Amino acid sequence: MIRDLTVRARTAALPRPWGPDVPANHVLVVEVTLDDGRTGTGFSWTPQIGARAVRALLEHEIRQAVIGLDPHPEVVWDRLWRHLREAGPGGVTTIALAGLDLALWDLRCGERGLVEVLGRRRDSVPVYGSGVNLHYSLEELVAQAGRWKAAGYPAVKIKVGRPDLGEDVDRVAAVREVIGPRTLLMIDANQRWDLHRARRAAHALAPFDPHWLEEPLPADDVAAHVELRRSVDVPIAVGENVYTVYGFRDLLAAGACDVVQPNVVRVGGITPFLRIAELARAYDVPVYPHLLPDLSGQLALALPLPCLAEEVEDASFAALGLLAEPYPVQIRGAELRAGAHRGLGLRWK
Repeated sequence: MIRDLTVRARTAALPRPWGPDVPANHVLVVEVTLDDGRTGTGFSWTPQIGARAVRALLEHEIRQAVIGLDPHPEVVWDRLWRHLREAGPGGVTTIALAGLDLALWDLRCGERGLVEVLGRRRDSVPVYGSGVNLHYSLEELVAQAGRWKAAGYPAVKIKVGRPDLGEDVDRVAAVREVIGPRTLLMIDANQRWDLHRARRAAHALAPFDPHWLEEPLPADDVAAHVELRRSVDVPIAVGENVYTVYGFRDLLAAGACDVVQPNVVRVGGITPFLRIAELARAYDVPVYPHLLPDLSGQLALALPLPCLAEEVEDASFAALGLLAEPYPVQIRGAELRAGAHRGLGLRWK
């Protein structure tokens, strides 16, 4: 049975800040101890706000509710999600739940690695270069695209959503010129548009052959996503700011997207992530895990449909100096592979 839950807070400065208001990422390392002495380690994560609220939920409501329970990830998750719903079905609550759920999965794995426990479907997964770069100058953006090209990434992703659509077009055109016609180019608006602006932007950016247009609209506006997808030829991706299985169900059932991108922490951990992946498979929609390659790269190796792993430049936990070697995943030649480790393989410093 679960005997205790403890939390350690870490803040890591980003070598390449994600904007003037996002200079660092915040990580809460969660350790669950069983009455037989075994321990499992997970984490919660937020790049900007909410870390103290998440920690309070973990150290008080979640710790109190989980002590004495059998450490079965799915059973515990369902029970705790119902318990926490008064504070909201998603957001801070699911981010906090992720720390617990990941620790329980670390325990479930025993001496085996996560990929083997989930069921390995591939030995490696291609990686795409990604950048939180809307605040970059054109020269900085072009230089970043050049680094991705030199690294041999088969796909890259940049941010759009500047006040002047013409400036977005110029920036996308410049990146396309650098990476060439064969490299996939994804475009991410981070929910900055309404339907009218999203439609105009999609038509303006279509000549650059975007592989997808990501988060063009508020993530929970299902009706607008349906209308946008109906009226443009660019594939639509959504999901990094969708927090529940029900949210993904509504998007998929409505035909609102071509790609879903659950963030394993924001949805509440591996347990709901796997449920979302199975739901997406029923609609023949691929899952591309959002950020956190140290863990989501492992999940990608077990997903039923082909996908890519996202590598934001200099922002993995390994790159931020939060993990001790050997790291749980290695990226070589634009391919991600999982290491030989037990559990999640996350050895926090």
